Amino acid sequence: MFTIEHEFDATTITLIDEGDEGMPLQGDVVIRGFEECVTVEQVDPITGSVMQITLSMAQITDLSAALNLPEGAYRIERRAPAEPGQD
Repeated sequence: MFTIEHEFDATTITLIDEGDEGMPLQGDVVIRGFEECVTVEQVDPITGSVMQITLSMAQITDLSAALNLPEGAYRIERRAPAEPGQD
């Protein structure tokens, strides 16, 4: 199960582990998408503190591509944005 909320400066997706039969539940994962980055948070069950990682938009692009590729090393060529008025 998951929820999606659109906030002022971010879109928040919460992944809720409903579990598979016989498997222990994991804590909710909260993903916040901002204009310049994406954060992923989960509460550490041992310490009770929130653990957070921050991914750049380039890392998110790489992650998205990696989900559908076989094992290996890859580099995505990124093109500089076109100057206004140029095609």
